[in-house]
Amino acid sequence: MRSWIAFVLSLALSLAVAQSQTWTMATPYPDGNFHTINIREFAREVEAATQGRVVIRVNSGASLLPHPQILPAVRNGQIQLGEVLISLLANENPIFALDSIPFLVSSYEDAQRLYRVSKGEIENWLARRGMVLLFSVPWPGQGLYTKKPINSAADLRGLRFRAFNPATARIAELTGMIPTQVEAADIPQAFATGIVEAMITSPSTGVDSQAWDFARFFYDLRAWIPKNMVVVNRRALESLSPADREALLAAARRAEQRGWEASQREASSKTAILAQRGMQVLQPSPQLVADLRKVGETMVNEWLRRAGATGVNIYRAYLGR
Repeated sequence: MRSWIAFVLSLALSLAVAQSQTWTMATPYPDGNFHTINIREFAREVEAATQGRVVIRVNSGASLLPHPQILPAVRNGQIQLGEVLISLLANENPIFALDSIPFLVSSYEDAQRLYRVSKGEIENWLARRGMVLLFSVPWPGQGLYTKKPINSAADLRGLRFRAFNPATARIAELTGMIPTQVEAADIPQAFATGIVEAMITSPSTGVDSQAWDFARFFYDLRAWIPKNMVVVNRRALESLSPADREALLAAARRAEQRGWEASQREASSKTAILAQRGMQVLQPSPQLVADLRKVGETMVNEWLRRAGATGVNIYRAYLGR
């Protein structure tokens, strides 16, 4: 009898071990970034809730894959999870460009409403490619970093500008700047070598890249509030037991709420750090805002033409029409 009990216990332990999974996740942002901090908390919660049956190994700072390669790696099953900037995919589907159009969104309430009306289309696009949206978290409002004072769009003309997605490349074109593709991890070197002279990005990225070492001015435009999304390979998700799958999805829901709250705190705290480090933190001139709003209007019209009926319906839903 003792031998039989020992065999049953051994078999049960073997099955438990066989069912445990270690997943790989890639994110392009450093460990100190609030997105990465939130993701690591998500991973800890998943491991605890599944009693170690699902362990997520987070590879931060583009240490595993460059940013543009993360989503394809999730899609083909090379890794199970990944985080990407939604607007990086704007050339794949116009829906991904919507949250990076200047001045379409001016508050977190606007950003949340835009997320609600566009989320379904994002989920459908991912589902057709074997992926599931777990959660999405916004960046703080985007501001302008420069080496020289900027009072209008005319002052931007001819500057080499960091473009990290199709939307920022289009902004550069419409304002007469020269777009140059530069990932977040390469910002300091790009400024130091003169590859770029200006950028629009969040206070978080400004602090991560120690912008005070290469830029003098930060204009708090809050021009748009872009989002990241965390996605999972659908087959990997479906391989989990129902209980473990629900535990992971519940942790994702908490991560989304926690991330939105953290983003709002981040906006003020990181802007304060830029000022403490010696940057001139300024409000944009009325002329600069007016010029960039015109850019935004042009980009909205271009977007509506590309997005077709689906885009028009989403845009109208966002406006409450």
